[in-house]
Parts: sequence; structure tokens; C-alpha cells
Amino acid sequence: MTDIRQRLGLDAGAPPLVALHGIDKVFPGVIANKNVSLEVFPGEIHALLGENGAGKSTLMNVLTGIYQPEAGEIHVGGYARVFTAPQDAIAAGIGMVHQHFKLVKAFTVAENVHLGWADTPARIHRSVLEQRTADLSHKLGLAVDPGATVDDLSTGEQQRVEILRVLSRDAKVLILDEPTAVLTPAEAQELFVALRAFVARGNAVIFISHKLDEVLEIADRITILRQGRKVATEWAEACTERSLAQKMVGREIVLSDMRTRTEGVAGPGAPVLTLDGVTLKGRLTDVSLQLRAGEILGVAGVAGNGQRELCQVLTGLATPDKGRVLLDGDDIAPLGPRKVAALGVGHIPEDRLGSGLAPALSVTDNTVLREYRQPPVSRGPWYMPRAARALAEKIAAIAEVMVPDFAMPVRNLSGGNQQRLVARREMRIASRVLVAAYPSRGLDVGAINTMMRYFTELRDQGVAVVLVSEELEELLNLSDRIAVMFHGQIMGVVEGEQADIDEIGLMMGGQRGPQAEVAA
Repeated sequence: MTDIRQRLGLDAGAPPLVALHGIDKVFPGVIANKNVSLEVFPGEIHALLGENGAGKSTLMNVLTGIYQPEAGEIHVGGYARVFTAPQDAIAAGIGMVHQHFKLVKAFTVAENVHLGWADTPARIHRSVLEQRTADLSHKLGLAVDPGATVDDLSTGEQQRVEILRVLSRDAKVLILDEPTAVLTPAEAQELFVALRAFVARGNAVIFISHKLDEVLEIADRITILRQGRKVATEWAEACTERSLAQKMVGREIVLSDMRTRTEGVAGPGAPVLTLDGVTLKGRLTDVSLQLRAGEILGVAGVAGNGQRELCQVLTGLATPDKGRVLLDGDDIAPLGPRKVAALGVGHIPEDRLGSGLAPALSVTDNTVLREYRQPPVSRGPWYMPRAARALAEKIAAIAEVMVPDFAMPVRNLSGGNQQRLVARREMRIASRVLVAAYPSRGLDVGAINTMMRYFTELRDQGVAVVLVSEELEELLNLSDRIAVMFHGQIMGVVEGEQADIDEIGLMMGGQRGPQAEVAA
């Protein structure tokens, strides 16, 4: 313990800002945490790693008063505390940015930042709130539009609002659950600058992430959970990505180039899905693309540059103001999402809980959502609960998701397990096209590897895959071609084997590169 304090420049008797001792948390049929202890000191960025479902979020929900533990104690500043509600933790100086957003979507950015904040002026004026928000945004290095309505923002932009809202409260201990999942590398670096400044003032950060390179860059120490138990706490400088991955999943994980096809499988075939001069509400401008059978088309770009709208147009969720969306030569733009899905187009949305799932419905209902009108889930007008449960169990098994109770609300599953269920559900109906928006967001390294192999299997079966991602390494390892978006336009399309990170980066910033194929 003395070594920790010395290395952090603390007095020999300095207590941890927060400490968890012997925490147990149990849900029906699941041990989420078992005898977990964790200490976080002033001036420290402490990373928390583990596979999806390892108990990371549960442990933090105990620390923030959302859950009460069956056993164990919480100490703040050396004194035992009991948090019966999140307000108790906030009052003790503990703030958390959750993986799923807690914003009021009908409010502006400025209104969300000031909502429930003791420093909000008594006489509220919109211009004052927006100026205060702009000042905070500049100070903390998180670019937002104070006057924008949250519902109009991309997922990445909403995440920045969440981080800004919590950082503005000047908490002593800041918990970040996958904070960079929707940020570009440049935005992540800006966040890291803000976090380092935060801990330099004697505060602490608990940083939950699956991005091992970022963890090694930002963290002082790293604690790893596996199956609800603590495996180790290490100094970051003594770790490597490989050693961390092995401790997390209990086996070696290697992410490699997956563009190589199975022996005997032909390369990309004829065009399946074509965008011809598509324009949408000022968010997409004259977008033309061709997607071929048996091809993975990567889509790169900074969050908020039209990727969400592109996915909406491809899956029937939005109708273009101009242009055509052709599936096997037929215009599907006016059909709507249900008919487009029935034609063999699956969709893994960027916001799994808000768009991909009905949070209050059961795991079973959500898992069979795409097939509830078909046998065996339905017979004519009759819904067959046992058949639905059996299908849900089958899909969950294939997705490698352990479900303690298929009747429980799907929101009770970890974020990674939610993502894997949505992915397998959509892959079942994707006979022609799969549109996958940020599918690895919030997944651990093992789950990412598994999901990427799912996509290559679909590709080798002749399905066309659109893969939207901010992880350039992921796109380079998987994509036959990469299209780059900026301000709702296609800056260029490059062949995967010839892709250059620097060239893609320039296109992400607005420089035009090799032009996209224009639909005939």
C-alpha cells in the first residue's frame, strides 16, 4: 500500500478516495459480484476491465447507490458509507457517466447540462444557459452545440453531452462507463486531457473500457474482473494488450486480417443494393454507392457526419427527399422498415437499447421480435409463448449469451449481451443485406473477435454487409472496400487492400479522395 501512495505522490497515511471491501451482489440465478475489493486513490485514473457480463457495471452501480450489496462495505475518504440511492453517492462526490444515456431527448444540450444542477441560475434564460454551456464545453475540451435538441444529435454527440454534464458537477470521483465508445481518436485524446487535468486536482477517475490501447495510455492502475470476481490489480506500465486480454477472457485472443475468404468462396458478385443520388433533410447530399453480394463495405467517418441517416435510408427507416434506393433493381425507398426487413435486410442499430430493443419487454419478446408473425412463434393470429421461448433460447445459445431468466426485462442484461442478442437476431433475417452500425461498441475483445467472424461468415454466404465503424483498424481488417463520409457526403471509396490510414484520415476531415461509384 505504501508503494501505491509513494508512486502517486501521496502522504503515507492518505486514505483512498473510495474503497470497496468484499462486495457481493447477486441477482436471481446469477452471481454478479463475489468478494470484490477495489481501492482508488487521489490523483489516480484506475481502469476496470472484464468481459461483457463480468460484473463491472454492477460493481459501479453498487458504488453509486443504484444497487445495494448483499455483503461488503463502501468507504469514502476512509469512512464507511451506506448509499441507499444515487443521490447519496452524488452528495458524497461520486459521479457516473453511464453506458446508456440519461438525457432528456426533448431538451436542448444546455438544458440537459443544467438540469438538477445546484449552480443553475435561479432566473433561467436560454441565452445564459447556452453561454454557460459553451464556456464549459470550451474549458473541458468537449465540443457540443448548446442550442441543439438532444434527440437530433448522433449517438456520439449525445455521449459528449453526458460527459460534459457530469464533469461540470466537479465530482471528486468520476466513473466513466465506456466513455470513448462513440468518440473518434482525436475526441478521445481531448477527453484524456480533461481527465488528466481532473485528477491533477486531487480527484480520481474509474475508467471502464474495452479499448485496451486506450486503457494502457490513460490508466495508472488496472483492475480485471472475470465472472464477477477480481482476477488482478496491476500497474498499467507492467501490462500489455495481450496480457490484459488473456486475463480478461482466460485465453489468448488474436485479432487479425479477416478479408481472406474461405477456400472455394468467390469474391464480391453483382450489385445487390444501390444508392442513386440520395439526399435526405440536409443530412445526406447526393450519396451514390453500390454494395455487392458477398462484400463487406466499411463506412468510416467522425460521428455525426451522416452515418446514422445512411443506415436509416438503407433499412427503410427514412425516405430520401431525392434519389433512389434499389434492392436487386427495385426501389425500396418508399416501403418502410417492416417490408424492407421482409426482403432480407437486417439492421444492427447504433443505439441498441433505444432503437434495437424494447427495454421494458422480456428477453424472449425482444429476441423473437423479427419473427413473431411467423411459425413457429405464431400460428395464424395466435402467439405461441413456448415456441417463442424455445427460439429465444436457441438464438441466445448461438450468441453465447447467458440469460438467467428469459422473462426478465432485456434492459437487465449487460450492454454487451444486449448487443450480441440484437446482432444474432438481425443476422437471422439478413438473407440479402446486413447493415451493422458500430456493432462492436461496448464489446470486449473476445466478443469483438466473435462478431467479426459472424460478419465474414455472412459475407462468404453471399450476403452484402455494410459495416459502419469509427475503429479504423476494425475496418481495415474486414472491409473489401471503405467509403468515407463527411458532412453527409461520400468523400471517396478505397479498396481495402490499398487503404491508407492517412488518406482515410484526410477524407474524414473533408478532403476528397477516390470517388464513389455512381449508380447507373
